[in-house]
Amino acid sequence: MIQTFTQLDLIRFIYNETTNEQHRNIELALLCNNELMEEYKSLKLTVNSLHKVSYTPSNSTIENILNYSKSSNLSSV
Repeated sequence: MIQTFTQLDLIRFIYNETTNEQHRNIELALLCNNELMEEYKSLKLTVNSLHKVSYTPSNSTIENILNYSKSSNLSSV
């Protein structure tokens, strides 16, 4: 029986969120299916790129928040 895998299956595989059996089946499918392998490589690059994203707000954003806080006279609890 030919088993098909979705992008979600591949993402779970990348994050090691598959069972041992699912892991083996996906590995085998990747070896046998070039299209699936290309999709896997693309998703893997995307996941790796996510780790390089900066989550630090800009100085202007911080300044805007502080100014808003000052202007609204928020009282502490």
